[in-house]
Amino acid sequence: MALLDHLGITVDDLPRGIAQFDPVLSALGYTREDAENSVAWDAGDESQLILFPAREAGTAPHRHGRVGWQHLAFAVGSRADVDPLHGIAIAAGWSAVREPKVYPRFNERYYASFVEDDNGIRLEFMHNPPRESD
Repeated sequence: MALLDHLGITVDDLPRGIAQFDPVLSALGYTREDAENSVAWDAGDESQLILFPAREAGTAPHRHGRVGWQHLAFAVGSRADVDPLHGIAIAAGWSAVREPKVYPRFNERYYASFVEDDNGIRLEFMHNPPRESD
C-alpha cells in the first residue's frame, strides 16, 4: 500500500514555481507532467507532487512555523547525494536555510540541508543510514 498518493502545493506564481521545483525533482528522479492549470511530478511509484497556482493573489509567502506546511524531506542514498541536490536547488532560485551538515541532535549519522522557495515552501535533503550492528 502506498504511503503517499499525492501532495498538492499552492504557489503564488506557477511558472516561477515550475522553474524552482523542476530541476530539484528531476534530479531526484521524478518525471514531469504538465496540465492546463497545474504541473505534476511522478515519483514512479504512482505518488505525485503537484503544483497549483494560488486562487487568491498576494497570499504568499507561507511563514515557517505557522500552522500548516512544515517541510518535505527527501531521503537520498548517501551523504554525497545531499550536497549536489542542495546546489541544484540554490541554482534554481531556492534560498539556503541550512547548509549541508551533520545533525547530531537527531543522531551522528543524520546529514541534511534545508532550502526554501519564494513561497516559503521548505524542502530537506537528508541521509540517515541505519546504525551498523555491533
